[in-house]
Amino acid sequence: MTPAARPQEPAAAPNDGLSDIFQVLDLKPVDSLSAKLTGYLDLLQRWNTTYNLTAVRDRAGMRTQHLADCLAVLPALRRHLEQGRLLDVGSGGGLPGVVIAAAMPDIDVTCVDTVGKKAAFVRQVAGSLALPNLHSVHSRVESMKGAAPFQVITSRAFATLELFTRLTDSLLDQGGVWMAMKGQTPDDEIAELPVTVEVFHVEHLKVPGLDAQRCLVWMCRKEAV
Repeated sequence: MTPAARPQEPAAAPNDGLSDIFQVLDLKPVDSLSAKLTGYLDLLQRWNTTYNLTAVRDRAGMRTQHLADCLAVLPALRRHLEQGRLLDVGSGGGLPGVVIAAAMPDIDVTCVDTVGKKAAFVRQVAGSLALPNLHSVHSRVESMKGAAPFQVITSRAFATLELFTRLTDSLLDQGGVWMAMKGQTPDDEIAELPVTVEVFHVEHLKVPGLDAQRCLVWMCRKEAV
C-alpha cells in the first residue's frame, strides 16, 4: 500500500530574509514594506546587469550592504522627522532614499544624482513600487535653485562633510539637520567643518549581518543649536 502523502505546509510569504533584519533593528514587520523592498531588490538586480548601479552583484550582498545598512538609520531618523521633506544627495541607485520612502510614507523624499541612468532608475522604482512620496531629480545638487527647503538632508558616501554641507546649505530648512551616513567616525572631516556648522551628535549604528563600523553624523547650522 502506498503511504498517504503528508499534507504540505503552507508556503511562507517570501520576504528575502528581511524578517531577521527587522527583528534586530526592532522595526515593526509590515508585509507591505517587505514586498516593496523585495521588489526594489528585483529591480536593482535587473537594472544592474546593464547599467552598473552598484558594485555589489549578489542578492544576499545587496540585502545586507544596501537594505540593512539603510534600514539601520530609520530608528534614528524617526526621532528627527515624522513628516516633512528629505533630500538624498548623490543617491545613486536610491540609497537610502528609496528605503526611507518605502518605510516612512509620510516623508516626501527627493533623490538627486548627476548620472542620468541612476536618476531614471529611481524614477522607475517610484512608479513600479507605487511610491508617490519618492521623487527623482537628474542634476547637480548645487544647481537645484528654487527648490522648497528640506527638513533633513542626507547622503551616503557622497562627499566630505565640508563639501556636503556647503553644497546643500541653501536647501536646508531653518532649523533643519544634515544626516551623513559614514563608516568610522570621520574625525578629520569633522575638524575641517566651518564654524557655521555644528556636529551635535555622532550616532553609532549596528547593521545586521555587517561586520563593519557605521555611524550617522548629525549636523546643523550653528545658530540652530
